[in-house]
Amino acid sequence: MEHLNDISIRYLKGIGPKRAETFAGHGIRSVEDLLYYFPRRYEDRTKFASIAMLREGESQTIKATVTVSSERRSWRRKGFSITQAVVDDRTGRLECVWFNQPYMKQYLKPQSTVILYGKPQRYAGRLQMSNPEFELVSDEGADESLNIGRIVPVYTVPSGIGQRSFRRLMREALDKYVAHLSDFLPSGVRAAQELYDLRRSIANIHFPENEEVRGRAYARLAFEEFFLFQVPLIMRKVRRKQVSGIRHSTSGKLVDGFIRGLAFTLTESQQQVLEEISSDMAASQPMHRLLQGDVGSGKTVVATAAAMMAIQGGYQAAVMVPTEILAKQHYEKISAQVSGVRVGLLTSGLSKKDHEKAIREIGGGTIDLVIGTHALLEEDVRFSKLGLVVIDEQHRFGVGQRALLPRKGHNPDVLIMTATPIPRTLAITIYGDLDVSAINGLPPGRKPVSTQWITEDRREWLYQIVRREAKAGRQVYVVYPLIEESYAMDLLSAEKMYEEFKARTFRDLNVGLIHGRLKQQQQDAVMAEFKHGRIDILIATTVLEVGIDVANATCMVIEHADRFGLSQLHQLRGRIGRGAHASICILVSEARTEEARARLEAMVSSNDGFVIAEEDLKIRGPGEYFGSRQHGLTGLRIGNPLTQMQLLKKAREEAVRLVSQDPDLKDPGNRPLKLKIVQRFPEYERLSVAG
Repeated sequence: MEHLNDISIRYLKGIGPKRAETFAGHGIRSVEDLLYYFPRRYEDRTKFASIAMLREGESQTIKATVTVSSERRSWRRKGFSITQAVVDDRTGRLECVWFNQPYMKQYLKPQSTVILYGKPQRYAGRLQMSNPEFELVSDEGADESLNIGRIVPVYTVPSGIGQRSFRRLMREALDKYVAHLSDFLPSGVRAAQELYDLRRSIANIHFPENEEVRGRAYARLAFEEFFLFQVPLIMRKVRRKQVSGIRHSTSGKLVDGFIRGLAFTLTESQQQVLEEISSDMAASQPMHRLLQGDVGSGKTVVATAAAMMAIQGGYQAAVMVPTEILAKQHYEKISAQVSGVRVGLLTSGLSKKDHEKAIREIGGGTIDLVIGTHALLEEDVRFSKLGLVVIDEQHRFGVGQRALLPRKGHNPDVLIMTATPIPRTLAITIYGDLDVSAINGLPPGRKPVSTQWITEDRREWLYQIVRREAKAGRQVYVVYPLIEESYAMDLLSAEKMYEEFKARTFRDLNVGLIHGRLKQQQQDAVMAEFKHGRIDILIATTVLEVGIDVANATCMVIEHADRFGLSQLHQLRGRIGRGAHASICILVSEARTEEARARLEAMVSSNDGFVIAEEDLKIRGPGEYFGSRQHGLTGLRIGNPLTQMQLLKKAREEAVRLVSQDPDLKDPGNRPLKLKIVQRFPEYERLSVAG
């Protein structure tokens, strides 16, 4: 039989062209994709909770009969429907309500039996389930073995297909194809870690025999994901150690003069990191180091010192950042800090004349240090003698993009920086191909930012704070998630509030507006006005998220803060607290979901980026936190690096052992593993394991 990854799901019963297209939107194109589409949770339907014994505030599953159902229109919101039903299981009755799901009424026929999963809450003195997950119990009983009397999988199902239909489809795929799964984990690894084989694991992750077996299946599949991810990282690190790089002379007048000329003294942590970088750059192998540091911790100063190490030996340095605003800010700041060094700027926003001139000077070697955006990756950008590559805010660039810039030199040193840190022990494992440094704490004089979360009813107090800061000669950011007003979501927008502030609320103050849809020249002009103190209140979208540095800005207001991710919120907060005055960040949100409340509470309770990052990882899970652009880690469909750290460490240890024995996976017994890595992480085909 051909490989399951090559067999389309069209071969399964009931999957026509239209449904196959819908499934493809969920990443399910082949039979293997389907078998690896894991349940998001399980319900133990060997026993249900009774209505009489429901516990308020806890998610529970009940089986009951619909006694009455109705639908009405909301008098508050036009076109908004409310479907209600009362269900009975002979121990009691429960009210259920579904908002804006008018199709529910057709299923909620009196005397129909339903399975409901939700969280009962007290409303008007009675328990009620709002928007519970819903499943109709079939009268036919033909597939009840999949849905009743067992541990039942619950999936995130594609549009137009119900849980019961999806389970039938999964059962068919398992019956027909699971025996053809080939286990690619080396037998020695499986034996050492006492792991289930692949076939048993896949069968029991979908329809577990019992809870213990489900746990063993889960552990096997999570280990598999971690192992598949670690092997190519370790292979890449081993190969890098075999490559000859540039032995920089890291001490000299240029470096010493730069550090002595700073208006502040480097912190102990900055000095430690600089020593680690210096040691790497003096070695005969290329440096590949990740520098983690909180917002405002001083990573750019360390990177500039590293650039001086390369430049004093006759090499060029390149710093790549994700936005034009940040590139120009770095260019202006570094140009003022260094002497005897030719600094250049390359962004797509330059005029054609300036763009061509910058490319000529980079190629001719008359620019020592170039700061740029993705424009540095253009094919016609060539370096005379590239010795150091710095990639700032690395999570904004994909794996492939990060690899392109170093190829413009002959094995230059590479320093990757991030202000979205993760705990060091986890970083060492996740960034397995890099050496990891961290700057802890903030430079002297930096004060922690006070953070408050308020609801809409405190807007008057909020505006008093904004006016107080502006009248004291300081400046304020007000950030919105949208540019234009959205009636559907009823959100305040940047443009609407700019007009409101300017005409009424703060008409005696200078109000500015900046967002990504403005032309680059307009953005630059607004930021220049703000930096020079001619704008009191700057209304913005997340164009501010990265790297804006205005010491006089002391107040950050984030409207609809629940619409932002936790790391985004922390990055935005990092735009203030950069001067001598106390600063305040105010989060405005009703926060109607548990996840939103968790994010905002984390922001209020901590200023530490490492703590924030750990909370973000807990809330969002690894797939969303790391993102496919950064690592291919959306391959982690079941493993969680934070909660399964020990399993991740074991996977790494086994990967190190395997690569030390077979660095290129040439052993015939390791060929299935090599093919699986290339299939699962295509970006590694050229980076690590091709051939």
